[in-house]
Amino acid sequence: MITILGIESSCDDTSAAVIRDGLLLSNVIASQSVHEEYGGVVPELASRAHQQNIVPVVDAAIKRAGITPSDLSAIAFTRGPGLLGSLLVGTSFAKGMSLGLRIPIVDVNHLHGHVLSHFIREKEHDEVPEYPFLTLLISGGNSQLILVRSYNDMEILGRTIDDAAGEAFDKCAKIMGLPYPGGPHIDRLAAEGDSHAFKFTKPHIPGLDYSFSGLKTAFLYTLRDAVKQDPDFVEKHRAHLAASIQRTIIEILMEKLAKAVEQTGVKTVAIGGGVSANSGVRDAVAQFCQERGLKAFIPARKFTTDNAAMVAIAGYYKYLDHQFCPYDAAPYARVTV
Repeated sequence: MITILGIESSCDDTSAAVIRDGLLLSNVIASQSVHEEYGGVVPELASRAHQQNIVPVVDAAIKRAGITPSDLSAIAFTRGPGLLGSLLVGTSFAKGMSLGLRIPIVDVNHLHGHVLSHFIREKEHDEVPEYPFLTLLISGGNSQLILVRSYNDMEILGRTIDDAAGEAFDKCAKIMGLPYPGGPHIDRLAAEGDSHAFKFTKPHIPGLDYSFSGLKTAFLYTLRDAVKQDPDFVEKHRAHLAASIQRTIIEILMEKLAKAVEQTGVKTVAIGGGVSANSGVRDAVAQFCQERGLKAFIPARKFTTDNAAMVAIAGYYKYLDHQFCPYDAAPYARVTV
């Protein structure tokens, strides 16, 4: 039996998970509320919180899995990309624990983890994608279209040239006076509003690359001019604004996805990353695939945000290929798939 402990500490969630022969035994996440009052993640506060959380989180993951540390075959950890201070906590803990247990460590690309989250199985016969498939990876820092030929062969077909989709959601939410993180609040309000109440200009970027910074600026100017005429404009139309901006972001995402499917001829489409928890995105991808006879893989919401289960499954496949990590490997803040 191959038993992998996964550790995720790339941003503001400390997570540990245990996978045995590809089946998930536990997945524990400790979120940090300290950042809410600042309207975004504060790196120094995040790394300090990871230091406080990592021991109890790992301990809980091992106990919930019903195993002991001596049962572990290897430790997989997120090496990057992410906040460097946060990554250092997870990297250092993984190295120390592996030395103590005399088992290897496996470094995982955080973005690879999101792509491979569809291979997390909670039951023996859970369905997983067949290669090749196309992944729309959408989060606060990344908007990418990735052709996945195998667990270690991924080609980026398109990416954002500025803001990512998650940033567009959060920044528009902030302009509307909504709390951080703003994406879930936009999603909730959108269900109550008219998505065609407002029209925003969409970018025209060639190829499969994305751009969301112009949309955010257009949204800001629309609200600024409207508030000059009516100071209560945002309060009166908040649900309609949320629905309209969500529809526009989704349309931008789907237009490029359609082009990528046509160019690659794939029969399977998957989504991943924090924004894949958005109700509108999930519905749009499901409908898109149904209309075209494609297989859709939409992750459970608990696997869309940063979690160690995706790190553990990515580490599991690397372990099978004996792709171990040296102890002098340092975490990295930025990298592409």
